[in-house]
Amino acid sequence: MIMLYFSGTGNSKYIANLFTQKIDGECYSIEEQIDFEKAIQKHDTIAFCYPIYASCIPRIMREFVTKYVEKLKDKKLIIFCTQLMFSGDGARVFTDLLPDGYGEVIYAEHFNMPNNICNTKLFKIKNGEQINKYLKEADKKMNRVCDDLKQGKVKKRGFNKFSNFLGKSQSGHWPQIEEKNRSSVKVDDDCINCNLCVKICPMKNLTSSDDGIIQNNNCIICYRCVNACPKKAITVLINKKPKKQYKGIG
Repeated sequence: MIMLYFSGTGNSKYIANLFTQKIDGECYSIEEQIDFEKAIQKHDTIAFCYPIYASCIPRIMREFVTKYVEKLKDKKLIIFCTQLMFSGDGARVFTDLLPDGYGEVIYAEHFNMPNNICNTKLFKIKNGEQINKYLKEADKKMNRVCDDLKQGKVKKRGFNKFSNFLGKSQSGHWPQIEEKNRSSVKVDDDCINCNLCVKICPMKNLTSSDDGIIQNNNCIICYRCVNACPKKAITVLINKKPKKQYKGIG
């Protein structure tokens, strides 16, 4: 079994690693430079983990799955998504990326994780011991997931009609928001040109120039740069300077 994940600020990475530690499997970020075609080909079961944005899969994961979809045709699939509160059908929407008859979902689960949207008053940022409750609940749920898999139980969180309805109540406008905000990156005068944001952007959306940081209209709103900037000088989506950044897990 192999786990393939995308994580903006560490939550999905935590869940992906937690799972593979418990089952002694392989785990890779889709940002890594490996032969994914070969890696997928040699395993019967492929697990995916990603954060869910308004009941939609991040574009980087959608593009990854589209690239390797032919290799998933006869595979068994395990789908995990991380969410702030609820996503409805956050795991089920993965199947929308697959042609009919491709992949057999043997398990799907949602994990509540800490908020990383750091420049809005709507959700609070928690760090350190404040996030222990999330980690304990995630570990408890993951133990149950692994026990179910060992017993051959098939469970699919988010695959019923009500979950589909809840998902659509959020996802209807997200594609337009996502597209509009491909160019939403703003850098203020506090920037010290350390180029950290350039180095860590999963989409290589940022470049450094004599005039400062330039964005290349390819942002996926993962909030990695916003939470990592040492001067809180960069924002996406909501162009308001954060007072407190999410520091992630571990």
